[in-house]
Amino acid sequence: MAKLTNEELIEAFKELSIIELSDFVKLFEETFDVTAAAVAVAGPAGGGAGEAAEEEQTAFDVVLEAAGDKKIAVIKEVRALTSLGLKEAKDVVDSAPKAVLEGATKEAAEKAKEALEAAGATVTLK
Repeated sequence: MAKLTNEELIEAFKELSIIELSDFVKLFEETFDVTAAAVAVAGPAGGGAGEAAEEEQTAFDVVLEAAGDKKIAVIKEVRALTSLGLKEAKDVVDSAPKAVLEGATKEAAEKAKEALEAAGATVTLK
């Protein structure tokens, strides 16, 4: 099999539907025993932060503790925050407590928490 360049791979992915791409990601994760999660890159700490910046948590997990009364609204919000399909998002909500986002930046985690709580869910950051 000929080796594809990064550009050729991107062009091939552009032709896939969201469902096909989601299926590919799942197969890739299973084949290589990895998780395709967003990676947060922290910039250098400014001023005299030094040691305090090293101790400060930079990656957060958004954990759905309970869906609450508005389960459908929570499922919609989980789908908006992730690339999950309807069934997968429903499975996450049904299996609470469950991580919705892992390794997110503080800002992204707080926004996700606010959005899920606005939909009626109980959420914690870890």
